[in-house]
Amino acid sequence: MNRDKLIEELIDLAIKEDIGNGDHSAMACIPKNAEGKAKLMAKEKAILAGLEIALKVFAKIDQELKITCFFSDGQWVDKSDIILEVHGKVHKILQAERIVLNFIQRMSGIATQTDTYCRLISDLNTKLLDTRKTTPGLRLIEKMAVKIGGGENHRFGLYDMIMLKDNHVDFAGGIKNAIIKTNEYLKTNKADLKIVIEVRNFSELEEVLQIGQINRIMLDNFSVENTKKAVEMIGKKFKTESSGGITLGNLRDYALCGVDYISIGAITHQIKSADYNLKAEF
Repeated sequence: MNRDKLIEELIDLAIKEDIGNGDHSAMACIPKNAEGKAKLMAKEKAILAGLEIALKVFAKIDQELKITCFFSDGQWVDKSDIILEVHGKVHKILQAERIVLNFIQRMSGIATQTDTYCRLISDLNTKLLDTRKTTPGLRLIEKMAVKIGGGENHRFGLYDMIMLKDNHVDFAGGIKNAIIKTNEYLKTNKADLKIVIEVRNFSELEEVLQIGQINRIMLDNFSVENTKKAVEMIGKKFKTESSGGITLGNLRDYALCGVDYISIGAITHQIKSADYNLKAEF
């Protein structure tokens, strides 16, 4: 994955989507060469995320815009904090406004929510992971926001890790077939990919422990009590991951079971965007 290329393509798409054949509102009432200044301001407390993307948006729309930043990605901002000032052609500032806000608001919301989860287990060894439950086309920036908020990224897509979930197991004809066929596939294709296998009950877990040949066991929708028991059964043989039914209310209980990872889709697909605005300065 070429990160920079994906970001550039995403920004190009956002510009095309929003500006189309021109900002007729600005063109209708503001002189073409008018210059001015605007400030990007936080309207609530949040972890700032997306400033890197915002600067790329400004540069893509007009490289002559002059930006002064007062914060960096990953820093907490409070209500009324000025994140940056932008000076240049007013038409260009207005073209960038909504695109910049959309990126920063969503990414800051994800980073802030991720931080809320991470703080609950910050004294433990368990790492918080995101999932592939992301907005189509926005996965890269949403996973960037998770990292800014203190979480870790799970696989990016279907191509960078083998994850044998319930449907894979069922379509493959069971745990044993799924694991054996996967290892044969990796050997044949000389592919170096980690194997994670999802188990739904203790019967499947015992079968995986007998077969081995995997890297991590995902405990899917196990209760806290059963997770603790499963971790004891697995010991240090394989890395462990809990997933399914985990919330802010029970996150720490699962982490205290000793799992290595907890994956939560809600940190990217059930979030409230942080509130910012971009206002002209006179």
